[in-house]
Amino acid sequence: MEIVVAIAIGLLAASGIWLLLRPRTFQVIMGLSLLSYAVNLFIFGMGRLAEAKVPVIDPTKGADPARYADPLPQALILTAIVIGFATTALFLVVLLASRGLSGTDHVDGKEQP
Repeated sequence: MEIVVAIAIGLLAASGIWLLLRPRTFQVIMGLSLLSYAVNLFIFGMGRLAEAKVPVIDPTKGADPARYADPLPQALILTAIVIGFATTALFLVVLLASRGLSGTDHVDGKEQP
């Protein structure tokens, strides 16, 4: 399970960085989104990958950390998803305004030969 998550994080991060280096603004926005997904998966993985474990402590079974998932990374990821969605929407609005003003969607504002 850990190797699959590690490979997914690596692929998302590599794809995001590759798209960040592209000349068009939409590709840069998609690269930022993929990179934020990679960071979200990394934070989620830091909270111990556990299957079929509850995040809330049951008072009848005690507070043994081996029985429970860590709820803090889950809460951080939910917050990061909402903030990432809002940031992506803002970037898309800025992209459309920039394209309307300059007539091109290149990052530096001019077409490459």
